Amino acid sequence: QIDAGGVELTGDGGFVPALVKAALERGLQAELTSHLGYEKGSSEAPKHANSRNGTTPKTVESEVGPIELDVPRDRGGSFTPRL
Repeated sequence: QIDAGGVELTGDGGFVPALVKAALERGLQAELTSHLGYEKGSSEAPKHANSRNGTTPKTVESEVGPIELDVPRDRGGSFTPRL
């Protein structure tokens, strides 16, 4: 499909930006898991005072262009991503 021109590699909706977005969002989720001290969906969650609280959209500039990320947040507001 790539050779036939069926897949856009760069630009809006391209494969490379989507890959970068997925990698960054996975890293952000891992950071939040480390911050909270338990995995998403874990039975440990009720034992902790802080919890996940959805995401906030944020656009970051990258070498492949702007990428719209869903940055996770915590209920306590103490999570600051380092990525």
